[in-house]
Amino acid sequence: MSSEDLRFEYIENFGCSDDDLLRALERETALTQIHPQMLSGCYQGHLLATLIGMTGAKRILEIGTFSGYSSICMARALPADGQLVTIEVDDEIEWLPSKYFRLAGLQDKIRLIIGDASEIVPNLDGEFDMVFIDGDKREYISYFEAVLPKLAPNGTIIADNVIWYDKIFTETASNDHMTHGIMAFNKYIASHSDVEKIILPVRDGLMLIRRK
Repeated sequence: MSSEDLRFEYIENFGCSDDDLLRALERETALTQIHPQMLSGCYQGHLLATLIGMTGAKRILEIGTFSGYSSICMARALPADGQLVTIEVDDEIEWLPSKYFRLAGLQDKIRLIIGDASEIVPNLDGEFDMVFIDGDKREYISYFEAVLPKLAPNGTIIADNVIWYDKIFTETASNDHMTHGIMAFNKYIASHSDVEKIILPVRDGLMLIRRK
């Protein structure tokens, strides 16, 4: 194993542990989904939970539920009166996160909405202390524009996959719309003068954004 692999393994495992329920969710995701690698995983889930604890966030919006791993990690980190609203466009996967939200005893803390986030978010009531964007990469700019008015004054937006398997550093085919979506989003945020932003080189890249 190379020193880089050892470094990555050490960082991924340091301070990070899942439980039987999350391991079962990860296994069922691998068995039933075409792209199981979309699952957030222990390290990222632990990071999101830590950020919630550090910021005192009580109301969170997630765009892109997938199988619900990150949803469970974030909901567990919320206070008793906290709420997570999570939006998933694919109705065929709804059964999987719903099943594990019930098994985790979080069905009253998590509200799962099926549909297009760009249409749903403007109609949501109230503000959100944290927003986690992990949906369709082609729609990241639309998601950002929809959630920014809903962000609490000291709130944080976290965008996942902003490095996108390092494809943003290479010549990109014209029909690779996901990569072009991420590249356009990164450029758009970089030019957005009224927000603070930084990319963390965590897994596939996490961008943290705060309104100035």
